[in-house]
Amino acid sequence: MAHLLGADALHLEFPTKVVFDSISLGVNEGDRIGIVGRNGDGKSSLLAMLAGRQEPDSGKVTVRGGVRMGVLDQADTLSDDDTVGHAIVGDTPEYEWAGDPKVRDVLAGLVTDLPWDAPLSSLSGGQRRRVALARLLTGDWDIIALDEPTNHLDVEAIAWLAAHLKQRWSPSSGGLLVVTHDRWFLDEVCTVTWEVHDRVVDPFEGGYAAYILQRVERDRQAASIEARRQNLARKELAWLRRGAPARTSKPRFRIDAANELIADVPEIRDPVSLQSLAVARLGKDVVDLLDAAVSYDGREVLHPIEWRIAPGERTGILGVNGAGKSTLLSLIAGTLEPTAGRVKRGKTVKVAILSQRMDELDQHMNDPVRVVVSGLRTSYTLGAGSKAQDLTPGQLLERLGFASDQLSTPVKDLSGGQERRLQLLLILLDQPNVLILDEPTNDLDTDMLAALEDLLDSWAGTLIVVSHDRYFMERVTDQQYAILDGRLRHLPGGVDEYLRLRRDGVGAPSAAPHRRRSPPSIAGWRRSPPTSPPLTGISRAPTTTTRCCRSCNAAGTH
Repeated sequence: MAHLLGADALHLEFPTKVVFDSISLGVNEGDRIGIVGRNGDGKSSLLAMLAGRQEPDSGKVTVRGGVRMGVLDQADTLSDDDTVGHAIVGDTPEYEWAGDPKVRDVLAGLVTDLPWDAPLSSLSGGQRRRVALARLLTGDWDIIALDEPTNHLDVEAIAWLAAHLKQRWSPSSGGLLVVTHDRWFLDEVCTVTWEVHDRVVDPFEGGYAAYILQRVERDRQAASIEARRQNLARKELAWLRRGAPARTSKPRFRIDAANELIADVPEIRDPVSLQSLAVARLGKDVVDLLDAAVSYDGREVLHPIEWRIAPGERTGILGVNGAGKSTLLSLIAGTLEPTAGRVKRGKTVKVAILSQRMDELDQHMNDPVRVVVSGLRTSYTLGAGSKAQDLTPGQLLERLGFASDQLSTPVKDLSGGQERRLQLLLILLDQPNVLILDEPTNDLDTDMLAALEDLLDSWAGTLIVVSHDRYFMERVTDQQYAILDGRLRHLPGGVDEYLRLRRDGVGAPSAAPHRRRSPPSIAGWRRSPPTSPPLTGISRAPTTTTRCCRSCNAAGTH
């Protein structure tokens, strides 16, 4: 297996933190590497060093001669003055890119619903992300590095991207590095997982599921070793106090095979207890949509919907951008009245929405986290029956990843992920019995997503989720619906059934002015004059290039 890129003894530190301490890694032909870890532990910095965009304080990155590397930034780097077509293919003659099967596949998968001559300033964040991806994927690269490629993409686009990358970066065709919190994407695409934590990078074979199993086994080994160490230390202390040799026996511990690690794990939720508690809190009537329809300017966005939402129901809602998901959520929440039919709500229903906005935090931006949560509730009950437990707001904060020293931090100084977690906590402390989550996974790393899922497992109430994170949706909901052509449709086959229907052309956006087209017919597409720089990426010289530490570069030597 040919070696493409190597890192030797990389050290990186910032004024207040050592990020990496002497790490060595390699990328080989055919590697598809997922990079995971907590926010702030250095995933993007690692990617930047490997791509040559950030110099390590010491150590070096060596690239095989002739290797070309393309990079997708997490931030939006497109020019507002450019057009869709020119941003993707630049000044390449039309007969060249139109005849390239790879280019045609990328255009068909990502941008067929975007006007070729539209200025980028007119596009949404998700549309701009697809243009940036198309711009990268139409290039010729030996390695591509993707920093949060699924941000702002819907389930359909994420599925296409996973299939494209698996086909294009096969075991004998270059390397792939991807930083993402999308666990389904990691499991679908990656053959190797790098975990970034505590100044080091630990490699694991396989995608996300394989990585979790190996991490559990590693943690079990570490716990057993630590238990033995503490046991020996206690016995050593007892011997010193008694002044005579102590009788000891060799501690025993055993590491089970991967399947045995999860053999005794109970069901993630106790549906009977949770539903019983939900019925007690809600009654039998929650929200009933009775032939409810919504029209704007005389055009029906949602056709009549008949849906009786049950107590304790956990439902995921799918649909392309513009299909009407937000409209449906507004009907359920009572912030929008139907233009036809009616919506009936139970007398005890209390709806809360975790939206993409942070309205709950606006009035608390200068307050410390401790002050924000202390005035709401002294305790919060999770679970039902014998598994019920009362937690203080501080304990809830701890479960959501807040350290004790962060409780004095003003809200305005929190990271995006911390704000998101605090927003959820404030909503839960208000004790709703119907919870609507609108893209709740934004800004959360994989560990915090697992913590959020664990918290929701013990939440007794009705849950409605809209998310492009397929793993999260399938994890926390028990059934899925889709809005297709303005109608609500149950999906017995889940997300896979939704993707099949979309491949068959079902469910174009009800509010979008441009429908998704079949793979592009090139005739008639026109490009604007060039206004943007060449495609993001770095092209390697024919000879092997070595990047050393900053002091070496400054001196012009190695």
